[in-house]
Amino acid sequence: MSAHTKAAAAVHRLTRWHDDFPTSGVRFADLTPVFADAAGFRAVLDGLAACAPDADLIAGVDARGFLLGAGVAASLGTGVLAVRKGGKLPPPVVSREYTLEYGTAALEIPADGVRLRGRRVLLLDDVLATGGTLAAAAELFAEAGAEVVAAAVVLEIGFLAGRARQGDYPVTAIVTV
Repeated sequence: MSAHTKAAAAVHRLTRWHDDFPTSGVRFADLTPVFADAAGFRAVLDGLAACAPDADLIAGVDARGFLLGAGVAASLGTGVLAVRKGGKLPPPVVSREYTLEYGTAALEIPADGVRLRGRRVLLLDDVLATGGTLAAAAELFAEAGAEVVAAAVVLEIGFLAGRARQGDYPVTAIVTV
């Protein structure tokens, strides 16, 4: 069984769904049980790591992407960078505002102190919905001179068409609903 197949089985088995959360009309995928299950978490990390084994930096998007990014970076022997919500990093930062399905937000990465120019980045997040979060994160790395070689998520909500907002890099979802 492939790493992707094992990860998909764990996600299907363990994800909890919540209707009308955080706002009416939104169906929230709670991946907490997937991450809390040792075998499920390992399967997800292995599936994500297989998306870009030649990346030299893993970027995890705030906040569940931090868990994924750290685990994948440890597996691949690379560094990890947390892509933070606006206002969480000391200046100077590179910042991008974006739209999500129920509001707007901003993401930031350090503008100095971490060499990003020329790095090959695997961008990770938990869910791909409308695509604004991943697209904003990819734009941050492009502005910093890095190349996003791939993006991967645990769960993609296909009808929201977030994949269409992504760049030329391949996007992998362990499960698409």
